[in-house]
Amino acid sequence: MLSKALVMGAYQRKCELIAAHSDIELTVLVPPMWGGHTLERAHTKDYELREIPVRFSSHFHLHHYPTLKAELARAKPDVFHVDEEPYNLATWLAIHSLPRKNGRGSGWGQTLFFSWQNILRAYPPPFSWMEHAVLQQADAAIVGNGEAEQVWRAKGFAKPIHVIPQFGVDESVFNPKPKSKIENRKFTIGYLGRLVKEKGVALAIEALPDLPEARLLIVGDGPMKPRLSDFARSLEVSDRVEFRPQVPSTQMPALYGELDALVLPSLTQPNWKEQFGRVLIEAMACGVPVVGSTCGEIPNVIGDAGLIFAEGDDDALLQQLRKLRQQPNLREELAQRGRARVLQNFTMQHVADETVAVYRQLTE
Repeated sequence: MLSKALVMGAYQRKCELIAAHSDIELTVLVPPMWGGHTLERAHTKDYELREIPVRFSSHFHLHHYPTLKAELARAKPDVFHVDEEPYNLATWLAIHSLPRKNGRGSGWGQTLFFSWQNILRAYPPPFSWMEHAVLQQADAAIVGNGEAEQVWRAKGFAKPIHVIPQFGVDESVFNPKPKSKIENRKFTIGYLGRLVKEKGVALAIEALPDLPEARLLIVGDGPMKPRLSDFARSLEVSDRVEFRPQVPSTQMPALYGELDALVLPSLTQPNWKEQFGRVLIEAMACGVPVVGSTCGEIPNVIGDAGLIFAEGDDDALLQQLRKLRQQPNLREELAQRGRARVLQNFTMQHVADETVAVYRQLTE
């Protein structure tokens, strides 16, 4: 498996669970760093986690791995899982690093790619050429949401497509924790993620003047941070908005333990809509009630285990947060529903088992 996402230590638990299947021998190739995260080695039991060089690190479309062909010649995989979108240079080079198969069965390795892409988009050359070549060459695909399957069918990919989230959560690590008993503790709303326009974080800040008994914890980095800080000052709620930088994935469960509610107020853009919202399933696993907008996949992830509001509607968000603040019984009910939904659909074990089933199907 080739995956830049697996620089994150918490995500590596999926690899351990894949490798725990007796018929699987797993090698995972990762860059030394991605998106500001240095490779963490948190879950490395029973498989090989190999760091390999990357060129154009953190450039989504143009990054690639110069030693990959040698790595594949060494491993000779039966299945090559490229954990990457099909229109990127890394995917095209990766799939074309395997010996070509022909009608007499020479070459080795079945190939599959992963995609979150839930908007039907036409890319300019050379990305459209690379995408076409990958769709011709790949033997299967895994996609993170149902709309992504529709996208690749519309683009002519007729081979098997399996809808499986890229990662689940480890329910033994992400679990409910008792809230602090500090006297006069304020109701704590959390946002964890990138500070960019499409995440709609300003809507959460905008709710605070009408929630005087609440505070907002914002964890993450991004270009919107100065503007969000200025916005909080303009609304005179700076004393109730705390900014913290992003933390290693292994520290995330402790953060959820500080929250009474998590909000994901994403906003659809011309070239983006929410593809999953991993923080939702992490919070739900920790027994934290979630409030999400109608953007993209959010309602499908939450189901009946949280509260939904129309994206961009600041008053609707305020009403949902006020409801949670004023109804402790509702918070407890949603906490239980959320964890139950994760245990049924979104555990790392579930994702690993479904992924192994795809590998077996490819090698039958």
